[in-house]
Amino acid sequence: MFERFTETARKVLVLGQENARRLRHDHLGTEHLLLGLLGQPESLSARLLGGHGLDHERAYAAVVRILGTHPTGDIDADALESIGIDLAAVREKVEAAFGPGALDRRPGREERGVLVGPRRIPLTPRAKKVLELSLREALALGSKDIRDGHILLGLIREGEGLGVRVMTDAGLDLAGLRTEVRAGLG
Repeated sequence: MFERFTETARKVLVLGQENARRLRHDHLGTEHLLLGLLGQPESLSARLLGGHGLDHERAYAAVVRILGTHPTGDIDADALESIGIDLAAVREKVEAAFGPGALDRRPGREERGVLVGPRRIPLTPRAKKVLELSLREALALGSKDIRDGHILLGLIREGEGLGVRVMTDAGLDLAGLRTEVRAGLG
């Protein structure tokens, strides 16, 4: 199925992984797919969602509000703070220098002498369903490839994940948005 994804659709998954790492989540859920869609401001999905008042910053804040972030490792942030170390500031500086999620990466493993990058974060069943539905949406619209708009249609159609909750909490009319996405893809 992934061979049918356009570059923009593939980037949704890459950005979703980056957001999950940044949030220190151990899964890639519908909320991370939404953040991946919004992480490409030039894409159809981000433009339409932005037109309804939902941008990456607002969606990210909603995910943090609902799920929070999960600390990694055995570092006790309160203990470090008590001796004057601001872990958030350290993380921010490291990520500014080395990229989002730099502290979350586990050392790669070696395969046949080649270092393999950080581990992939597994998709939740709902996120898998969204990707499956994006294929169905593409086929229904007569498209040979899966674009970011099809992923957004899959997200809306799945209807129960945190990605949809973030959109509805932001006041988006999902039926109207669905109509706009379909028109944009047509």
